[in-house]
Amino acid sequence: MTSIVFGNLPVPGQSGDRVVSKAVTAAISALFRQAEKLEAIVRAEPVAKLFQGSVDGFDFIGKGLLMYSGLRVESMEFYVQSVAIDFGAIFKGQVKLKQATQANMRIELTEEDLNASFNTPFLVEKMQQLTFNGESLTFETVELKVEDDGSLQLDSRVRVGYAAEREKISLKTRLEVENRRRIQFTDVSYGDESTNLDLCQALVEHLNNMLDLDKFALDGMQLRVDQLRLRNQKLTLYGMANITNFPRRTATQAAA
Repeated sequence: MTSIVFGNLPVPGQSGDRVVSKAVTAAISALFRQAEKLEAIVRAEPVAKLFQGSVDGFDFIGKGLLMYSGLRVESMEFYVQSVAIDFGAIFKGQVKLKQATQANMRIELTEEDLNASFNTPFLVEKMQQLTFNGESLTFETVELKVEDDGSLQLDSRVRVGYAAEREKISLKTRLEVENRRRIQFTDVSYGDESTNLDLCQALVEHLNNMLDLDKFALDGMQLRVDQLRLRNQKLTLYGMANITNFPRRTATQAAA
């Protein structure tokens, strides 16, 4: 087994272990703008199996990950079993899968992460694709709070078209997963502070159409969620990742 932790730790093991682990770690790190901690573990016994491209498993654990879209994730874990790789591509600094594989995953976002994500240009732009009564919308800061009862509180102010006054949005919702891929606002209740109920309902409908995990997944990766939990000021997702190609940094990310 070979383990690499970002930093200046030495890499034990034979050369095959070092080459594969370095390539995997470098390929993963390129997907993020920043990472507080990133650990890649390649498992192969005996090590000679690597030269045939056979890997018993691959584990990835990351903390404090900042994506190029501006989205931040508190922790992300993937556990892959029995994967076949193109060993020759390693020497070109690439990681290529010979066949599709699956990974168990766990993704955790803090309340702070959720707030930061909903206020990034990446998500604000998607939210502003909604029009109301033919008018464009401009969102001010979106505030999210994970409540003790496992619900989510959302508050914001929205300007409709060129109106001088902002509409107040205030709602409390449960989160559920539909068809393992769509995060849905359910059992929604609207606060007395909301100034336009029709606008609130239109926003919820828009968010339910927008929060499709396939729209946020890395290229070559499909995320499917089996369980979603809101607790202790955190959102945690448990499920599977279907991986057809090892994710790569896009041209847009490279220019960021």
